[in-house]
Amino acid sequence: MSEDRWNTVLVLGGIRSGKSAFAESLVADAPAVRYVATAVGGEDDPEWLARIEEHQRRRPQSWSTEETGADPARLTELLSEAGPDDTLLVDDLGGWVAAVLDPARQPKDDEADVAALAAAVRSCSARVVLVSPEVGLSLVPVTPVGRAFADALGTTNQALADACDGVALVVAGQPTWLKGGTSVVPAAAPRPRPAVAATPAPPPPPAAPVFVTPPATPGFTDAPAGATVVAPVTVAERAAPDRSGALGESTQTLPLVASGLTRIEPGMDLPLPSSDAGPDARERLGQVDLPGAGLGMLGEAIEFAAATQDTTTPRPWSSVRVVVVAGRHGGGAAAGADPQDAERRIAETERGLGLLGRLAAQAGADIAVLRTPPTAAMEDGPVAEEHAVEAALRQGWQLADEAADAGRDALLLAGIGVGVESAATAVLAATTGAEAAATLPRVLLPGGRFDDHAWMLRCAAIRDALHRIRHEPRGATDILREIGGLDLAVATGLLLGAAARRVPVLLDGPLGIAAGLVARDLAGQTRHWCLLPEAGTLALVKQGADVLGLTPVLQLGLDLGEGANALAALPLLRTATGLAAALPVHPALLADHGDAGLSDDLDDAPVAGSTTPDDPDPSRAAAPHGATDGSRAAQPAPHGDADASRAGQPAPHGDADASRAGQPAAPSGNADRGRAAEPGGTPGGTGIAGANATFGSDAGPVTGSAGGVEGSGAEGGAAGRS
Repeated sequence: MSEDRWNTVLVLGGIRSGKSAFAESLVADAPAVRYVATAVGGEDDPEWLARIEEHQRRRPQSWSTEETGADPARLTELLSEAGPDDTLLVDDLGGWVAAVLDPARQPKDDEADVAALAAAVRSCSARVVLVSPEVGLSLVPVTPVGRAFADALGTTNQALADACDGVALVVAGQPTWLKGGTSVVPAAAPRPRPAVAATPAPPPPPAAPVFVTPPATPGFTDAPAGATVVAPVTVAERAAPDRSGALGESTQTLPLVASGLTRIEPGMDLPLPSSDAGPDARERLGQVDLPGAGLGMLGEAIEFAAATQDTTTPRPWSSVRVVVVAGRHGGGAAAGADPQDAERRIAETERGLGLLGRLAAQAGADIAVLRTPPTAAMEDGPVAEEHAVEAALRQGWQLADEAADAGRDALLLAGIGVGVESAATAVLAATTGAEAAATLPRVLLPGGRFDDHAWMLRCAAIRDALHRIRHEPRGATDILREIGGLDLAVATGLLLGAAARRVPVLLDGPLGIAAGLVARDLAGQTRHWCLLPEAGTLALVKQGADVLGLTPVLQLGLDLGEGANALAALPLLRTATGLAAALPVHPALLADHGDAGLSDDLDDAPVAGSTTPDDPDPSRAAAPHGATDGSRAAQPAPHGDADASRAGQPAPHGDADASRAGQPAAPSGNADRGRAAEPGGTPGGTGIAGANATFGSDAGPVTGSAGGVEGSGAEGGAAGRS
């Protein structure tokens, strides 16, 4: 049941009654709507095509369209598959009834089809609005076919009216509620969009199973060339990933972009990581068997891995692909850069050599290098054509698809090129209002020297570009076309495709941060699939990450170049994730929760409420493990405490006596009340330090830091998440 107390509504009305517009107003507040079109045929009827085009213009861009065609069972399947977060608008049931009555459909059972549809509507957990024509108010049709259609439609409307929460009749644009009218309130109707001349998009680049290294200096083409995949030179071939549980795993809701069915546009509805697994994994870290205080800021990576894998015990990333996007920007953005040195680094990476090649080999990751065509000077005009930007977005999405199909469980985005920092700074300034001079990295020359004159030229180019677009639209594709470039478009498409395929992405550097800012305006869910392993030294990265709600896992001050920082930190992240999953809960915390499979020694211990042949005294039956005083039977004791006289007093984890603040915990099972005071205890447990939860709403992260919360570790963790 939705917040406005309805799940399903049937909207009836005659021809040109306004029933479709009213139905659309009921779901106008939904972030995404699946529009189910039932009409078939009419390709040779201009008037019919004009009606369909009018309906299409009225739909927001965030809506997707499903066509049931001549298969009436398809509508029933869509309703059965829809989840609680889905919104469906079916327009209309007249086309569905026509498909049911089609003589070519054999065998057929009209009554069974109607009953199945009504049952699917009744059991559907999604919000569903069905539009149906009301033909019972006119004369009885004079033809047998017309009478059969009117009878079947009337039967269908009656069955669905009984199954729906609300029923409305629309006459002359005015709705009258026949059922459930007091609880169903329509939202504001969407504004009709003006007609725009359709420009067909170029076909997506073909997906080749074998990548070929493109020429070193490609010309300006519509789409980036294919990627070169380099396997690590010192890592043995891995076994194929286990896909035995694939049928039970979550599936992608969007079709592959290579099919041409997915449109990359604002308002895309992509999956989100689990909102429960991450915080639960963070809370579990406060209970694992560690001699120290915990894993510190590495808990951020563990929480991220748990959320993206939907488990409280995430596995380390074992198969990572490094995606290197190599771009070249012209004009003042490239001032002070050495194109030959950039080309040398790209060529080394393509051969699996150089810094990225060595780090990838040590981490057991392969590398996909993608060269993009050069872009024009941002200060002079748009840096790329619109169709080239669209093709680059699809190319990036396709790279994510190929990595997911190859069994990679994480992506690492890196960039090598000329003028990338300037383009990323311009994007940050255009999307967030940041001051370019405060975030543009300095121009570093070999030997550790800085070229401040080149830095000023870059600042001037960014200033002129921002001044040029001050009156231009600031949509995602507009930013990419005007100042971003094709390398940034590929990186943006990669983030979108990775989110669609539920693959986490490790960001590291200006290209990844700028792509995250652009991808956020296309689909707000993308930022929840991104992790920043190392903060680095660039103000551009830190400020962009703050806008995206990304908390750096480490702050080592590394400045090895984009991609290298994250690769250097990857082994540590894997170690921490593996430890968090492998270590059991501390034995002192198992008094009320069982031994969690740690040992079989406790299997023979007496169970509360039972007696043993050697101990027939029922007064001792309910004493906890380790208690020797039968007078304390049936009294709950704090974790790790054997003295029931203190029951009901909150004790910190590991401390057996809440009244002995400042004394270390007694061993589990110690029943001696006269413990000697020893220094070294703590007055109370602490929450998880630095617990920052970033899985909030798309409008902004919900951030809460915990630390120093007196009470049990579980209470401290809960306070941190609030």
